[in-house]
Amino acid sequence: MNAELEGFFEKPSRWQVELNELRKIVLETGIIEELKWKQPCYTMDGTNLLMVSSFKDFAFVSFLNGSLLADTEKVLVKPGENSQFSRLMRFKNIEEVRKLKSTLLAYVYETIETHKAGIKPVADKSKELEFPEELLQKFEIDPAFKTAFEALTPGRQRAYHIYFTGAKSSKARASRIESYTERIMNGKGFNDCICGLSKRMPNCDGSHKYL
Repeated sequence: MNAELEGFFEKPSRWQVELNELRKIVLETGIIEELKWKQPCYTMDGTNLLMVSSFKDFAFVSFLNGSLLADTEKVLVKPGENSQFSRLMRFKNIEEVRKLKSTLLAYVYETIETHKAGIKPVADKSKELEFPEELLQKFEIDPAFKTAFEALTPGRQRAYHIYFTGAKSSKARASRIESYTERIMNGKGFNDCICGLSKRMPNCDGSHKYL
């Protein structure tokens, strides 16, 4: 157990009992426990393999490359519509944690063996993005913007797509599109540096915060 994470697991919460039980189960496999992003992350050879945490309605184990797992028990779910690799195993009470212990252990061991074999997931680049209506309307009234967007790499297009569709209302989606129009017209991706100070070009490293 990593002492840096004692605060996380000792903090009173709705899912404290479940989280501590999940922690014990995961650590039975000999995997390394680390503190990353203020969350318990489990690694091997410096590679992040899974995380233990909770949302409002459930505790979970997140398999970062869960799409590689056979999931014979059909208990894994995507954390989001656009998730390609990660999969969640959800628990709503301590009874479920104990009932699914053997399944969880099997999935963790499968994850470890997959990592040792050097198997990595491959992004499905053939999957076409279903653009929101607000973006399609923007394409129609501004052909230059459409050309600029289509000139972006598939990865940059996907990042914008995830951000735009993440807004719940049509008004919010349209607002997000307008806010990033200039950046797109300049050929910049959602996470690209626009201040020119980043040490990790073309990615933003937060240098603009110190201007």
